Amino acid sequence: MPSVLPIISDTQAENITKTEELAYELPIEEVMTENVVCLSPDTIIREALDIFRKVRISGAPVTDQGKLVGILSIEDLIRSLREGRIDLKVSDYMTKDICVIRTHDPVIEALKVFAKHGVGRLPVLNRQGDLAGILTKGDITNGLLKALQQEYHAEEIIRYRASHLFEDIQSERTSLILRYNIKKGDFTHGGSASGDIKRALLRLGATPQLARRCGIAVYEAEMNLIIHSDNGGTLRVEIEPQEITMAAYDDGPGIEDVDAALKPGYSTATEEIREMGFGAGMGLVNIKRCVNEMKLFSSKEAGTQLYMVMYLQDEDKTNKQISRKD
Repeated sequence: MPSVLPIISDTQAENITKTEELAYELPIEEVMTENVVCLSPDTIIREALDIFRKVRISGAPVTDQGKLVGILSIEDLIRSLREGRIDLKVSDYMTKDICVIRTHDPVIEALKVFAKHGVGRLPVLNRQGDLAGILTKGDITNGLLKALQQEYHAEEIIRYRASHLFEDIQSERTSLILRYNIKKGDFTHGGSASGDIKRALLRLGATPQLARRCGIAVYEAEMNLIIHSDNGGTLRVEIEPQEITMAAYDDGPGIEDVDAALKPGYSTATEEIREMGFGAGMGLVNIKRCVNEMKLFSSKEAGTQLYMVMYLQDEDKTNKQISRKD
């Protein structure tokens, strides 16, 4: 399976795969392992070792009265064995500073956490903050493969194209405008607008590559509105025969240093947002590499306006190049 990376290279942006597209759409709850083996902080290391061997796992969440308090990995067990202290409690060796992910987050956010922190597994919390499952890279691989099979059969049955939509309409300028209001902090619905936009493009006759590139760009813009705006903002997509223009704008607080914001890893997200797995500082970088043209304007007085353009003639050239490679 192709590797799905938080940072999309120029070459990858030209040929985004279906797997990468699904990473932005598939929620964690559809790929995670639900039946989780949990340990208590008072479990003896020797007992935990037996559990790991019997169940054949390499890590387990540690819960106290149903609440996540830590995670114990095989590395922690090896450390206890090396130190000859297997009669101590799990609480003495577990990792307390835990990276977590949410059931409704898309898979791409988990991939970003895996890449940034190098952990082997992520506890998954539901909307109430309770442990709902656990996620490994293997879970993501299996989930994406299953989703790919389902998507293939679904597209064969229900997908229709309308590539000649504009041809029989006589006007000086013909366009279709899609508009979405995005609420600040609405992580529950994060990605919904971008998913709707991608599906609309497919039904209007866009190639899968074009729809994927636009979908990823709009997703990153949508999450920026959710994370960084004061009062939410608006996504606006204008579809014309020659180009697609996508815009995201809000009324504040503005970006102090636009040049810095365009660099990989730069982020003004709060620690709370970072703990949720967002705010890695790769959004604008991914957008720039997915679209043909990107413009960013921002000030404290006028807020932020982000414009993204895809040229459909360039898309035709790209598709021909891809076809020759295949």
